[in-house]
Amino acid sequence: MKIAIFTDTFLPDVNGVAKTLGRFTKYLDQSNHSYIVISPKQTRKEINAGQIYRQSSFPFPLYKDCRISLPNTIHLKEIIKKFQPDIIHVATPFSIGLTGLHLAKKYQIPIVGSYHTDFDQYLKYYHLTFLSKALWRYMEWFHQPFLRIFVPSSVTCHQLQQKGFQHLQIWQRGVDTTIFHPFYSTEEIRKKYNIKEPYILSYVGRLAPEKNVELLPQIAKQLPAELQENVHWLIVGDGPSKTNLVKDWEYNVTYTGFLPQKEVAKIVSASDIFVFPSETETFGNVVLEALATGTPVVAANEGGVKNIVQEGFTGKLCNSHDIDSFINAINSILYDKDWQYQLEQNAIRYAQKQRWEDRFEELISTYQFILEETKTKQKHA
Repeated sequence: MKIAIFTDTFLPDVNGVAKTLGRFTKYLDQSNHSYIVISPKQTRKEINAGQIYRQSSFPFPLYKDCRISLPNTIHLKEIIKKFQPDIIHVATPFSIGLTGLHLAKKYQIPIVGSYHTDFDQYLKYYHLTFLSKALWRYMEWFHQPFLRIFVPSSVTCHQLQQKGFQHLQIWQRGVDTTIFHPFYSTEEIRKKYNIKEPYILSYVGRLAPEKNVELLPQIAKQLPAELQENVHWLIVGDGPSKTNLVKDWEYNVTYTGFLPQKEVAKIVSASDIFVFPSETETFGNVVLEALATGTPVVAANEGGVKNIVQEGFTGKLCNSHDIDSFINAINSILYDKDWQYQLEQNAIRYAQKQRWEDRFEELISTYQFILEETKTKQKHA
């Protein structure tokens, strides 16, 4: 099978979409399928390969980590005619995604899409809720031709059903247990970051308003005094909110910036609890990765995360924006060692069953089903 992937974000970008697609192409490299990726040019070191076609891009003014692409449609037409894909997979609804949609229609190539990001939720964090109606109208129009819309969780599936989207199919994410596992040295992390406190709490992700990260210092500062003294926070990631976080929160906290996955895994594995206040996740890859290292998760009871964290079994789900809810959850885990150990074991067992290979095989099987379905319809047309 020949697969053309159109995406406005790809490696070396550090986000769930880019990492998922990066894993998928790695899987395809080891299979009998061939692929091309149409994605933006980056300023950072890029993953270059013959089948990745980078398009001109510039930083999005409101958020420098995101880029707006200017696809070369004439060149892309030639690439598509030469490659002759069996199917086009569009991962994002921006300029490159639009080009993929246009080319699929022009050359009558079956098209599918994946819905990764809840942009409507993002609007409230940037005081742009007045755009919500227009956004949904655009998203409905954009996704309407897709033969399948892959969504990462039942929560997201239900949300899109309510908006009238059709051809939805749940396609969950996996975890690489060769990287995210519980067998790293905690002492190595304590030594590296000079941590003397008995407890380590961590967060991994973009430091941006839509991740609700401003809740973290509030939680840290309102922990019981005794616990405040005994907890060290490791904040992994970067983004527009970092400046304010650093200004507001300096006590018993280390900001590591972006780190390679193995270094992230070591930190999360060394943590007693992974704290994740984001309300905007369609899935929450980092949450599944934390569970794979045997670290219980305390997270907001919102979005796709509530399909991953099993309340009281692998972690605690909290009322979003309710600082007391997060504090009570952290207290209850740290002060009950037997229960904490049980949460850790449950987390490992659950995560080990979530293999990326299984997820990609499900995706390829659906592609094949769609192609057969399309051929049957063409025969009877």
